Amino acid sequence: MIKICVADNQPVVVQGIKSYFNDHSTIHVMASAFDLKSLTTILQSKAIDIVIMEFELAGITSIRDIKVLLKDYPTTKFILFTSVSEKMYAPTAIKAGVAAYLQKDIRLEELENDIIKVYQGVVIFSEAVRKNIDILSKGKKSDRLFKKLSTREIEVLRYLNEGKKNKEIAEILSLDEKTISTYKLRLLAKLNVTNLVDLLTKAKSLDII
Repeated sequence: MIKICVADNQPVVVQGIKSYFNDHSTIHVMASAFDLKSLTTILQSKAIDIVIMEFELAGITSIRDIKVLLKDYPTTKFILFTSVSEKMYAPTAIKAGVAAYLQKDIRLEELENDIIKVYQGVVIFSEAVRKNIDILSKGKKSDRLFKKLSTREIEVLRYLNEGKKNKEIAEILSLDEKTISTYKLRLLAKLNVTNLVDLLTKAKSLDII
């Protein structure tokens, strides 16, 4: 029996997955969590084989929080089941040790098959992500720009796109406000723009956010 935990902010997602796997012969939903704290508590008290987790789970502020989970619970496999663009985080997540990066628009039958594959040791991600991981220097301009951006810079860019101010981003990422300003300047330079509006417009046109 594959013992899974579903960690998602949306009760309808959790309930939907629970209902689908109810009385399943191979997969059993042992627990569910609605934030990082409750997920950690579950992992400390139960033997979970696979966690199906929303990247934007409450309490998670960056990919670094996921890396901590991977380090602290090495016998548990993590599937990121999310609507967050795979181009933003999937390459880093897969390299860090996440077992799969799945978009929420897949069918539950696909999720079922992927859970079984992950349990068997298969790492699952799309061909687009594979290309980003193995990107060549001769790649197209958008790929080269994406490669130049660090994970932290992409995180800052994403929060800027959500309309958050430097101070808010600093609080979310537990960084100094001046550090966020530095990241912002780096982003402007790397994308060759001079203001925030043009920065976000260019990032969207290059499918970075």
